[in-house]
Amino acid sequence: MRYRGGSADRTPQAAPKIVRYPPHILEEIRTRLPASDVVGRRVKLKKAGREWRGLSPFNAEKTPSFYVNDQKQFYHCFSSGKHGDVFTFLMETEGLSFPEAVERLAGEAGVVLPVPSADTREVESRRRGAVEVMEMAALWFEERLRGPGGAGARAYLDGRGLSPDIRARFRMGYAPPDRYGLRDHLAGKDVDKDLMAELGLLVTGEDIAVPYDRFRDRITFPITDGRGRVIAFGGRAMQKDAKAKYLNSPETPLFHKGRTLYNLHAARKAAHERGAIIAVEGYVDVIAMTMAGHPNCVAPLGTALTEDQLALLWRHADEPILCFDGDGAGQRAAYRALDLALPMLEPGRSLRFALLPGGQDPDDLLRSGGAPAIDRVLEAAKPLVEMLWSRAVETGSTETPERRAGLARSVREMVAGIRDETVRRYYRDEIEERLRGLSPRAAPRTAYQAGPRPGGFQRRPRPGDPPPSPKMTATPSASMTASAGFSGAGSVREAVIAGTLLIHPEMIATFADELSDFDFTHPDARSVFSVVLDCAAESTEPDAEVLERRLARAGLAEAAARLVALARSRDRNTLDPHADPLRREDALRQAMILHRKAGALHSELRQAERAFLEDETEANFAWLCAVKEQLAVHLKAEAEADAPETSDSTEA
Repeated sequence: MRYRGGSADRTPQAAPKIVRYPPHILEEIRTRLPASDVVGRRVKLKKAGREWRGLSPFNAEKTPSFYVNDQKQFYHCFSSGKHGDVFTFLMETEGLSFPEAVERLAGEAGVVLPVPSADTREVESRRRGAVEVMEMAALWFEERLRGPGGAGARAYLDGRGLSPDIRARFRMGYAPPDRYGLRDHLAGKDVDKDLMAELGLLVTGEDIAVPYDRFRDRITFPITDGRGRVIAFGGRAMQKDAKAKYLNSPETPLFHKGRTLYNLHAARKAAHERGAIIAVEGYVDVIAMTMAGHPNCVAPLGTALTEDQLALLWRHADEPILCFDGDGAGQRAAYRALDLALPMLEPGRSLRFALLPGGQDPDDLLRSGGAPAIDRVLEAAKPLVEMLWSRAVETGSTETPERRAGLARSVREMVAGIRDETVRRYYRDEIEERLRGLSPRAAPRTAYQAGPRPGGFQRRPRPGDPPPSPKMTATPSASMTASAGFSGAGSVREAVIAGTLLIHPEMIATFADELSDFDFTHPDARSVFSVVLDCAAESTEPDAEVLERRLARAGLAEAAARLVALARSRDRNTLDPHADPLRREDALRQAMILHRKAGALHSELRQAERAFLEDETEANFAWLCAVKEQLAVHLKAEAEADAPETSDSTEA
């Protein structure tokens, strides 16, 4: 077979999807879009071990039999027997053709599709030839390591404790010092020199008359794609005075550093079985971790961790462990990963950080302390919030109020970058608790005391003090504490939410998951909704009569009636039994959003008040004023939304 440009077989009878969408393009789309994300837009999925589970979109069922696996990039429906990938799912559920499904998902993934042309098949044929050339190179390097010329490399690897079995497992090889050894070998198999250069196997340039081998006198580590095919190489120099100790292939049509993890193909099965994946810094680190009993280990490729690599890690575990060397460079790498991950955190998805003893990498630690030493480091891995706090206190002094204020502002700004509202709220709570622990308790607490109004704070008068400035009054107005969900007289917004579900129990299943952790504060709403959730847990389609009987048995019939009456005084049309389904669903969702927003703002207000009570600084006062301003805007929107509707209201 010839490899000059991959131009063999130009027959025009190929299927359209192969011509327009080469396999590597489809694989890249699958890599960037987890199956659970695509399927989850249509099917409500819940985590079930290492998979996702939900009700079949193909058959009506009450017991979930539909599963999605992100690692294997497929779904399977036991009730219908249907299975496939993200493209198949869109074709099955939305009636799209294959090209339409590919084009839609490519747009979402940010993958540029090749322009249909007569040359597309030739390009894909060339790519297949390129993969075969890389496999030829890998085999040649392996043979050189086993041959007479590889004696020195074998002795070095033996000294590092890398046995022949380990070398074979990771397909390690040796590139001899000859300038043209690989080039001549591949040329003898009729591989074009331009293709060798394109794949990064040769060094070329305007000032280089004769291209020569990129890897020379180096131990080689094949880098594979998600299907286990060799797409690049890493090389470790044998000469101590080499300019670069480690050398990677350059970016090529097959290889993109920022979207590849070394050893991912081999680590995938172990990561799935253990529900965990570990990322270290280099090739030998991966091998050392594997020898220590952790085959679920990968590494980025000579660069800082990227968003694409982090997404790959999260696809295989909810909390990947990043294991960094115990030197300054390792700590800086940990902090860079922290900054990268922080905005991307989601409920249940985070990172842990395992820091090795000073000056050691996994290979050093394995040789000095054995596998138990590695295990201890991994068991002591810190959660991301701990790393965030450690960096804050290490880089900022807390000796004076001004320095504590600076630290507080810095760490709050970092937390504010978390995009997910729920995670951001929990991080804020955690950080505020830690910030309070930094301040000397006596000093701030003597400066302020409770004012005449609940929650208010006033400065104790001191001899010679001027009259108090209105600017420093940190108490929210009474109207701010009487918004929906926070008034002792009852919550209009909670009544609308609970009343809608009491009148339309068929909506309970749709919203039960979102409401299961909802913070109802009014006693009627809290008690009634507890019964509503019990019914939802027992049946996917709660019946109105069953719900009514359950409420009556619990002695909550009157409470339910009060909620419905209050809700109808504000939104009679939506609660009508014959209300438009889309309108009432939108109204319920909007009520939930407003209520959650109010809860988040009131929670932040309490935190800001406590911070201002304990530490009078401009930063804390500015935070408090900002929250009050946001709350005022929200309450205005609440008041407008809660304006009573009349029974004869009509649309314009």
